[in-house]
Amino acid sequence: MSYNEHIVAAVDIGTTKVAAIVGKIKENGKVDIKGVSKTPSTGIKRGVVQNIDETVNAIKKTVNEVQAASGTSLTNVFVGIAGQHIKTIRNRGYINRNSSEDEITKEDIDALINEMYNISIDVGEEIIHVLPQNFIVDNETGIKNPVGMLGRRVEANFHIVIGQITSARNIGKCISKAGLSLNELILQPLASSTAILTADEKEAGVTLVDIGGGTTDVAVYYDEIIRHTAVIPFGGDVVTKDIKEGCSILQRQAELLKVQYGSALGDLAREDEVVSIPGISGREPKEITLKSLAYIIQSRMEEILNAVLYEIENSGYYDRMSAGIVVTGGGALLRDLPQLIKFVTGMDVRLGYPAVRLASESVKEVNDPIFSTSVGLVLKGHEIYEQDREKYAQKEEPEEEAQEENEPAEQENDRKNLFSRLKDAFNDIFEENDTEM
Repeated sequence: MSYNEHIVAAVDIGTTKVAAIVGKIKENGKVDIKGVSKTPSTGIKRGVVQNIDETVNAIKKTVNEVQAASGTSLTNVFVGIAGQHIKTIRNRGYINRNSSEDEITKEDIDALINEMYNISIDVGEEIIHVLPQNFIVDNETGIKNPVGMLGRRVEANFHIVIGQITSARNIGKCISKAGLSLNELILQPLASSTAILTADEKEAGVTLVDIGGGTTDVAVYYDEIIRHTAVIPFGGDVVTKDIKEGCSILQRQAELLKVQYGSALGDLAREDEVVSIPGISGREPKEITLKSLAYIIQSRMEEILNAVLYEIENSGYYDRMSAGIVVTGGGALLRDLPQLIKFVTGMDVRLGYPAVRLASESVKEVNDPIFSTSVGLVLKGHEIYEQDREKYAQKEEPEEEAQEENEPAEQENDRKNLFSRLKDAFNDIFEENDTEM
């Protein structure tokens, strides 16, 4: 993958699917998706790797498909991380500079951020992201970017994302065994937010809710700053499981029933509409009313939404959510879900599609809530690359250095071969002269 062309590749490892995506960032900041592919995931449960081999096989399959579709070879990828092991804390740090007459530089801010990676956390955990919320320069508060200002003491409030080391290492191991190199792990709610939310929504106050198969991701923004993130260990899979148990049918039948006939509001479903489900191994078919199906779905979705509401209230910004909630992910496609969210939370609701950040040349299938995180990983990956261009540019340097190191040796061998040929030629001449004499 050539970073000089701003080509970015990402792998979204989810509970129900593994998706690979490759895109190019255009000058207007939108992303031109060259290829996207997804395959069923069986080795992941609630965002955590449970089976290495199954996950590796899924990654290989989808990566091969996206390489064929895009004509791009994937080597280095950004990967999303979520799961119930993810937690967040808030912290404040500061640095004292040598002089108040010198401008605050990006290096000063980087040093302040890097200090946060050294804070004390529990054994078996690691810091995934350190996100500055606002800065304070010599007691002047509410500063979003202090670079270029004058000041001696620089402080900042940070939102710090923490995860389990083993979970992160298992993801890295899967990527490595699939023949890829892991650039960086990116928290999935941050990726989805980048692809779905507008600048106006982030300024006014908005909560992103990404309903996946195994987890529901939450990200709270206010005044263009990330204020809170959370991963709720429930998603669309538990709804499917409830349908399976409530209707005494197979898992695949329950999923099909949810997708084709499901509704998040029981009161809107008609009682006289019935679906017939084939019986197991020749048994009598089962008849299920759409109203009963909708009430099963509504019951579980209300539980998930109450957990979302708790996270919004826990952030301290519930009363500032002027833009309400933006819901995305595969679970967001459930019929009548926006109405249920508005009923439970009392907030305005919008269904989020990645179209807001997609270039017109992008493949059409990617404009789907299912790929919100995938598109966001490409966008966040590009941001990370731009912030630390030198680090990623060096990934290709070792090969060039190896070639340069080999050149002197090859030249030396050429010289030796030349001398050998000359020596043989002289020997032949002298042998001929001796024969004549």
